[in-house]
Amino acid sequence: MEQHNPVTQCPSCGGQLQVRELECPQCQVSVRGRFPRCEFCELPEEQLQFLRLFVSRRGNLREVEREMGLSYPTVRSRLDDLLRALGYAVTPTPVVERQERRRQVMDDLREGRIMPEDALRALRE
Repeated sequence: MEQHNPVTQCPSCGGQLQVRELECPQCQVSVRGRFPRCEFCELPEEQLQFLRLFVSRRGNLREVEREMGLSYPTVRSRLDDLLRALGYAVTPTPVVERQERRRQVMDDLREGRIMPEDALRALRE
């Protein structure tokens, strides 16, 4: 199913368009007014695709990493970019970063991407 972003800018002047009318496709009733835009409407298509994948994988960054063929830090960076675009503060703490690094090392060990000696060395760093 192909997804399209709604038109967000005026083709004439470039100003931001507002939603002014909603219509029921079944009975053709129209409701007019000023309606707020959804917070996802302003996201670029690339971030929307990432968001869809992230949600479909239930927030599991490892699964997103495998699906996209990207490294964990790159996927994490894309998630941080998405959060910033949605207006959320992104301030990873050293504790969270250590936990993520430990989780990544353990996943790599479990998946056979690194040897036990390398995992021990990485966990000590």
